[in-house]
Amino acid sequence: MNSKNFDLPKSKIQISRNTSLIIGTLFFFLGIFDFCLNNLLGTNITSFLPRFINFFTPLIFGVIGLHFIRIEFSGIKILDSLNKNINPSNFNAALSLCIIFLIIFALPPLLNWFIFDANISGDTKEACTGGGACWVYIKVWFNRFMYGMYPNAEQWRINVTFIAVLGFMAAGFFTPAKFRNYLSLYYTLILPIISFILIYYLISGGSFGLEWVETGAWGGLSLTFIVAFFSLIFCFPIGMMLALGRRSDLPIVKYSSLSFIEFWRGVPLITVLFMSAVMFPMFLPDGTYVDKLIRVVVAITLFEAAYTAEVIRGGLQALPRGQYDAAKSLGMGYWKLHIFVILPQALKLVIPGIANTFLALVKDTPLIFVVGLLEVVGMLNLAKTNPKWLGFSMEGYVFAGIIFWIICYSMSKYSQKLELKYKTDR
Repeated sequence: MNSKNFDLPKSKIQISRNTSLIIGTLFFFLGIFDFCLNNLLGTNITSFLPRFINFFTPLIFGVIGLHFIRIEFSGIKILDSLNKNINPSNFNAALSLCIIFLIIFALPPLLNWFIFDANISGDTKEACTGGGACWVYIKVWFNRFMYGMYPNAEQWRINVTFIAVLGFMAAGFFTPAKFRNYLSLYYTLILPIISFILIYYLISGGSFGLEWVETGAWGGLSLTFIVAFFSLIFCFPIGMMLALGRRSDLPIVKYSSLSFIEFWRGVPLITVLFMSAVMFPMFLPDGTYVDKLIRVVVAITLFEAAYTAEVIRGGLQALPRGQYDAAKSLGMGYWKLHIFVILPQALKLVIPGIANTFLALVKDTPLIFVVGLLEVVGMLNLAKTNPKWLGFSMEGYVFAGIIFWIICYSMSKYSQKLELKYKTDR
């Protein structure tokens, strides 16, 4: 048996692998059992000892057990993986046990609140009689959480629009190889135009016999997607141009970009949204009107573009000077150099940073409540003040948290996939 030096006695070296596994497993589960006994019944195996000692006995049993299990190159794939990731030393073993104990401590009450004691059936507040979550509240208000105050009879228009936009987005994955060079143009110019036309004529209505629905009635998760979608699409190219402008040799371009970035990064988003709703209309000529939703999208786009610019600038600065010199030696001009040589390499380096900025943008959308637009969190705030459903704000915020977690986790996994796809060993 291959062994290495550990903190505990070296007599373990003389014990066979199977015996070590048996002893370690027994001590590990003894620690888990002792903790469960203490957590559920208020007592444990060593309750005869002073309290300050038996409080730590589950951890001591567990650490001893993991120490015996820690066998270098045991030949058991699962065991070697566990030892490498959560049990490489006694300190890490203690940390892993603390996490396990925390899960055991928190999981039963969470499951009781979420599932076992929760109320699902019914349509009124009176149906919530248990001590768990009242998912009846979510069920009754679900339609509003998805569509806001949009008329019920017209909600099919939102569904059709979203399905069509998703179809146009997915079309890029099935593009023939000879047209793939134009995908950037398609996603940054053509797709936003198509999406805007669909939203304007289908969701807004007023044409083709469809009822006009003002943007003030839009809301819920659908509004979250609309704001995030257009802000994400527009902030990236603007941020990229600002990053190039900040590194420009032309003083006017450089300092204009620098001033723009520093101004927007120095102002809170909630202030920007408030200014777009209250102050901006005061500077417009008489009779000129810009829809509130458009002002919000523009404000968020400019705000996030400043952060995106700095992320991309970090990627540009990470490239060695030789890349610029090599491209110039081939006779490439400024734009050709950046489009075909510099930016593809720089953007690969900053995929995690760009994804982080986009995630922050999605989570910032609830701030649009300051201008009177009620996306999913805004609708939750409205629903919790309804006299018939007072006292169920916790369920609403948990529901919103789950939705945002699913959205952000999906974006994070996709960014990781892109990172692996374009990974370059350096």
